[in-house]
Amino acid sequence: MKKILITGAGGFLGSHLCDRFLAEGFHVIGMDNLVTGSLLNIEHMMENPNFDFYHYDVTKFIHVPGELDYILHFASPASPIDYLKIPIQTLKVGSLGTHNLLGLAKAKSARILVASTSEVYGDPLEHPQTEEYWGNVNPVGPRGVYDEAKRFQEAITMAYHNYHGLETRIARIFNTYGPRMRLKDGRALPSFFTQALCNEDITIFGDGSQTRSFCHVDDLVDGIYRLLMSDYHLPINIGNPDEISIKEFAKEILNLCESKSKLTFCEPPENDPIQRRPDISKAKEILGWEPKITRAQGLQKTLVYFKEKIKNITK
Repeated sequence: MKKILITGAGGFLGSHLCDRFLAEGFHVIGMDNLVTGSLLNIEHMMENPNFDFYHYDVTKFIHVPGELDYILHFASPASPIDYLKIPIQTLKVGSLGTHNLLGLAKAKSARILVASTSEVYGDPLEHPQTEEYWGNVNPVGPRGVYDEAKRFQEAITMAYHNYHGLETRIARIFNTYGPRMRLKDGRALPSFFTQALCNEDITIFGDGSQTRSFCHVDDLVDGIYRLLMSDYHLPINIGNPDEISIKEFAKEILNLCESKSKLTFCEPPENDPIQRRPDISKAKEILGWEPKITRAQGLQKTLVYFKEKIKNITK
């Protein structure tokens, strides 16, 4: 049985990845310090004999006994509300945490995939974004702690690949959504769903003309799995190229929730990207991957989750 370590296991993406690799017959070690993750996301796995959970901070020295075949490094705050609140921890998990996990991968002769982000492109001057675009990032702005942590993460991962011959993979993840997102975590989709279902005004930063491209978590997980099992070591975009303005997206959620909420507008955050859409040509060609779940299908699935989540809280 192959063994895989998944950091950030208690998070939104990490917990879905644990599910997928358990289903694929792996022994999964989930690791999380639970600063932004939750045991609720993985409690259904705890009785599985092929799942172990380590409550641990990856910025400290990491020891995993026995053999290890793969590592997925998904430990990191991913929401602006989190990385603006804990900026130094965000920088440390992208730098010290990645260094520790690359060292562990080297010691175990394991293949490692690191979760990068479309934020490495910053407020892009190219559209859509290809992997060859170097980005337009403000390193000293409020978002710099997340953007530069991920850019450093890519750089040190490539250094380990080139200098040590380590088997590495880099996934540049675009906006992803689905069950297990936190209510009002600072990102558009959970905030919109929560506000719409509670009939609160929906808050849009700026005039809503900025665009995003939303990928359902099931599609994203499949892309990550294919990338890990591939022979491709350079960064690759994983996301859905179906682009929509934030204002139109909010209206879709309003209609889906049959909500009485109204749209309200406020000042945009500093360095908020104006456009975001992945070019997934490489993922199609190299991984044979592209999203299969439409936004309408994915939002319907996600609505069921948020309705249940809000109902449990308001009981």
